Amino acid sequence: MKTRTAYFAGALMVSAIAYAQHGGGFGGDHGVGGGHIPAHGPPPGGEPVRSPSRVAEEAGHPPMPHVHAEDDRWVGHDTGRSDSHYHLDNPWEHGHFPGVIGPGHVWRMHGGDRDRFAIGGFFFAVAAFDFAYCDGWLWDSDDIVIYDDPDHIGWYLAYNVRLGTYVHVMYMGG
Repeated sequence: MKTRTAYFAGALMVSAIAYAQHGGGFGGDHGVGGGHIPAHGPPPGGEPVRSPSRVAEEAGHPPMPHVHAEDDRWVGHDTGRSDSHYHLDNPWEHGHFPGVIGPGHVWRMHGGDRDRFAIGGFFFAVAAFDFAYCDGWLWDSDDIVIYDDPDHIGWYLAYNVRLGTYVHVMYMGG
């Protein structure tokens, strides 16, 4: 009887640890992260807004750009086309990403950091303005989905499935 109880307690502990490490994201019950994959990227921003929506508009949501699971709303991507933080003198200087983009394919990151990370046989770099938004990313194991950025020429959006957050990334080649 003691052996069964010990096995049960051990299994329960391992399950709790695994759930805490992989399930969470920022939201769990708040609708951010936790494995949700947006059905689409953000809509074009059109004209810039004078004061973009606050990124952490609800308790439990991350204080960075993120996507609401309940309605696939891209919070923090409403500054419009003229946001100077993402201006590139030479957009697409390394070419266009030849891999699959959008919700139909999840990519596993397998090494690197915000300056240069790998998915499949391809490399990306995070926009300098977004460095703080990817501090919690696991560069050797997180799953991401790549979306087109409809407002900023030369950039893609990398959505972190675990956390529900996203950053602007540039394709660096394969």
